[in-house]
Amino acid sequence: MDSRRLPPKSSRTTSSNDGGPLHHHQKRPAPSVDNRSPSPTPKASDALPLPLYLTNAIFFTLFFSVAYYLLHRWREKIRDSTPLHVVTFPEIAAIVSLMASFIYLLGFFGIDFVQSFITRPSHDTWDLEDTDNPNYLINEDHRLVTCPPPANVPPISKLPNPEPIITPLASVEDEEIVKSVTEGTLPSYSLESKLGDCKRAAVIRREALQRTTGRSLEGLPIEGFDYDSILGQCCEMPVGYVQIPVGIAGPLLLNGMEYMVPMATTEGCLVASTNRGCKAMYASGGATSVLLADGMTRAPVVRFETAKRASELKLFLEDPDNFDTLSIVFNRSSRFARLQGIKCSMAGKNLYMRFKCSTGDAMGMNMVSKGVQNVLDFLQNDFHDMEVIGISGNFCSDKKPAAVNWIEGRGKSVVCEAIIREEIVKKVLKTSVASLVELNMLKNLAGSAVAGALGGFNAHASNIVSAIFIATGQDPAQNIESSHCITMMEAVNNGKDLHISVTMPSIEVGTVGGGTQLASQSACLNLLGVKGASKESPGSNSRLLATIVAGSVLAGELSLMAAIAQGQLVKSHMKYNRSSKDISKAAS
Repeated sequence: MDSRRLPPKSSRTTSSNDGGPLHHHQKRPAPSVDNRSPSPTPKASDALPLPLYLTNAIFFTLFFSVAYYLLHRWREKIRDSTPLHVVTFPEIAAIVSLMASFIYLLGFFGIDFVQSFITRPSHDTWDLEDTDNPNYLINEDHRLVTCPPPANVPPISKLPNPEPIITPLASVEDEEIVKSVTEGTLPSYSLESKLGDCKRAAVIRREALQRTTGRSLEGLPIEGFDYDSILGQCCEMPVGYVQIPVGIAGPLLLNGMEYMVPMATTEGCLVASTNRGCKAMYASGGATSVLLADGMTRAPVVRFETAKRASELKLFLEDPDNFDTLSIVFNRSSRFARLQGIKCSMAGKNLYMRFKCSTGDAMGMNMVSKGVQNVLDFLQNDFHDMEVIGISGNFCSDKKPAAVNWIEGRGKSVVCEAIIREEIVKKVLKTSVASLVELNMLKNLAGSAVAGALGGFNAHASNIVSAIFIATGQDPAQNIESSHCITMMEAVNNGKDLHISVTMPSIEVGTVGGGTQLASQSACLNLLGVKGASKESPGSNSRLLATIVAGSVLAGELSLMAAIAQGQLVKSHMKYNRSSKDISKAAS
C-alpha cells in the first residue's frame, strides 16, 4: 500500500467533465470506458542502444572499477608524498569515466520517479487538494481509503506555557536586543562580541532566558563579578554565578610550615572535621609530605593496516636511542614542557602512546597535548601509513577512574604521613589507637576490596580534594583521579602511638591558567602562598599545592575515622549539617 502526504488544502474548485465546477461534496464522474486496446506507454529505457540490464551491468562495473583505481592511485600518492593535484592522462580518463557512469546511474534511479508523473492518468486519486479527511492512504488500485484513528492512544498532554517574566532593562536598545535573542535572529553566544561589554551581555542573556522559559532566576546573583575575566577561557554564555561558601581549616603543620587551607563546600561538618584533624596533627608535631613524581600525560591512539606495523612504531618509541630526538620535537611546544617518557600499549593494529611530561606550574593538559601533536607530525614522515584516530585515546586517562593512573601516576604523586601520639588520640580524637587501626583495616582496606574499589581505599579523600579544588580554581572534574588514595594506619612505639599515611598517585593541580586567575580563586592561592608561577623554581608552586592537598586529606581521614570509631558521625551531622527547623518540618 502506498501512502501519500496530504497537500495543503486549496480554496479553488476542480473542473468536472462537463466544464462546470466540481465542489468537494460532489462525486467525480466515472471515466468513460474505451474498448479499444490501449497503445503501449513509451519508456525512457527504449532510447538505450542495448537492453537495460546490459547497460546497467556495464555502467555499474565501470563505476566501481574506476573508483577503485582512483582510490588506489591516491593512496600511492599519499605514501610517496606526491601532490594529489598532479594527475596523469589515465587518471584524467578515469575521472571522466567516473563522472559519466555516475550521471548515468543517477538518471537510472530517477527513471521510475519521472515516468510515474508522465504516465499518471488525469482521473486518478493523486489530486487530493479537496480532501478534508487527513487520515488516508492510497491502496493498490490507486483509490483513496480512510485510515481509522489509532485505538487506545491517549491525547498528548502539554505543559502550559508559563507567562514570560519581564524585567525592565536599562535602555530601549537593550530591549530590542533581548527581543532579537528571544526571536532567534541574534545568537545568544555572540552577545559579547556584538556588544563589546561582557557584563551587559550577561544581563541581556539572563533576561532573554527568563522571558523564553518563563522561569525566574531571582536568587542567582549577577552583580559583583568580573565577566571579562572568564571570556574565552572559563565559561561561555554566563547568566550569573553560584555562591559557594569558603571555610578555613588549620593551621596545617606540614614539613615544618603552617598553612591555612581554604575549602569551598556546602557540606556541613567537612571543614570542622578537617580542622580537628589539623589540630591533632599539629599537637603531635605535624606531618611530612614527599613528592614522588610530577608528570602530566596524554595518550593518542593511532591505527595501522597490520598489527606488525603498529608494533614497529611501538618498538621505535620505546627504544632509548630515539628518546633524545623525540624529546627535542616534543619540547618545542613550551619552554616548560619536558618529555619524561613514553609507554605504549597495543590492541590489535591500534597503538596507544602514553606521553608523560613535566609542565611547570600549570596543570598542563594543553601543554602536553601540543607536544604530542608535534611528535605525531614528526612520526608521520617515517610512518606515513599511520592513521591518527584521536589525540586522546583514553589511555591518559583524564577525568575517569583508571588503573593506569592508580599504578603509573598522573600529575603529582604524593605520600604524606604523621605520627599521632596516644594522648592526642584520646584527648582530641576521642578514640583509641587500636580502634582506629582495626577500623581502617576493615573499612578502608577490606571493605573497599569487597566493593571492588579502584583507587578508593580511603574514607572520604574526594571530599577534601573537591573542596580545595573549587576554592583554588582547579578543574573539579579531575577530582576523579586526583582522589585516588590509600589510607594506612599502624600502631607504633610499642602500640602506643598511631602512624597514619595517605598515598595519592595522581593529584592534578596547577597555580596558573584556567580558573586559578579568577579573583576569588587567586585570593585562596595567595593565602596558601602558591599564587601564580614560581620565577625562582618553575613548578614549585604547583608541587607545593599538591602536598598541601595530601596533608589536608590526611587530616580529614584522621578525623572522620575517629568519628566513625567513636560512633559520633551521625550525631555530628545531625548537629552541624541539619538545622532544627528542617528536623521539625520532617517530623510534622
